Amino acid sequence: MQNQAFPVNIGIDEASRAKIAEGLSHLLADTYTLYLKTHNFHWNVTGPMFQTLHLLFETQYTELATAVDLIAERIRALGYPAPGTYSEFAKLSSISETSGVPKATEMIRLLVEGQEAVVRTARSIFPIVDEANDEPTADLLTQRMQVHEKNAWMLRSLLEE
Repeated sequence: MQNQAFPVNIGIDEASRAKIAEGLSHLLADTYTLYLKTHNFHWNVTGPMFQTLHLLFETQYTELATAVDLIAERIRALGYPAPGTYSEFAKLSSISETSGVPKATEMIRLLVEGQEAVVRTARSIFPIVDEANDEPTADLLTQRMQVHEKNAWMLRSLLEE
């Protein structure tokens, strides 16, 4: 719930801001979960593609670390608290944790799935964002979708024979 002492008045009604913040909370949870999975795989990847994957995963988790901040700050700008605990992220995320240390090709496959999951979550928020004329959130979502679609493509290309 927003701070009632000094309400947000940015031209988007409270109900719309609440729905957008809820959607962005799911996006934040997906992004953070993917960040953690990518960082884990960076630490634990082995095999003939080690150097390539180690560097690729580092590039991707570094970008994800920046993204979680941007998403959380947009939630705050809308007047709502951003989720920030593992338990909240576990409830909100559409991406599941990976137990153990999979082989490199399985890591890639799981990261493709994670990148695509983030795109689907971002895309699902657009109807309310468009209806509310929330251009800053639409811009953020568009940027996130572009990054994740490109990352999924790059990862997917590593699985081709």
